[in-house]
Amino acid sequence: MALGALEGARQTLTDRAVAALRAAIVDGRLRAGELYSVARLAERLQVSRTPVREALLLLERQGMVRFERNRGARVLESSAHDLDEVFALRLLLEVPAARRAAELVGERELAELTAILDAMREQIDGGDERAFMIHDRRFHEALLAAAGNRRLVGVVGSLRDFVRFRGASTVGRGRDLRAIYDEHVRILDALRAGDAAAVGDAMRDHLVRTRRLLLAADPASATDAGAEPPWPARLS
Repeated sequence: MALGALEGARQTLTDRAVAALRAAIVDGRLRAGELYSVARLAERLQVSRTPVREALLLLERQGMVRFERNRGARVLESSAHDLDEVFALRLLLEVPAARRAAELVGERELAELTAILDAMREQIDGGDERAFMIHDRRFHEALLAAAGNRRLVGVVGSLRDFVRFRGASTVGRGRDLRAIYDEHVRILDALRAGDAAAVGDAMRDHLVRTRRLLLAADPASATDAGAEPPWPARLS
């Protein structure tokens, strides 16, 4: 388990421990279903137990770990139902935010989004999914920021992390990097046109398609994956 040493004041250490542990969960260094003692994690991070315990309590509230009495924290395995809930929340947050962005976006924000899309396109030929998805995340963050509510960036980021630590990807499961890129192009084209309704529709379609493909990859939910989710029609 490769976790680097942390340094700094207590609160800073807690924040950094949260970031380090979340990243380790997302990329699989801390494995779903495994139990980890606070002492062991503190030793790996080379800090006292207090900031690690506080970090794990925060991650527990975010649904990533569960404390077990006198044993430590277990990294939680998520279900298809959990995944469905995440996308319901993302639709509630990102679709209206995309519409709002269409009303507020300026040339600077459009230039930033265009540059991110250009970076995404560069990764297609090389097939570098990891680098591509970093830019994918940046696109969504920049769009949320353009809507004028930067708190949404962190909230939606946590929801995306939940999907990532589940090991979920739609690449090779009904669409490739080019198809994902094209969905983002549609969003940006609508933004450039200032068409708030079209931006919202493009974002909704992108999220619903992602949800459907991820569920189709889960044997426990594959039979229901093709069905329309119960929530999009109610999130207009």
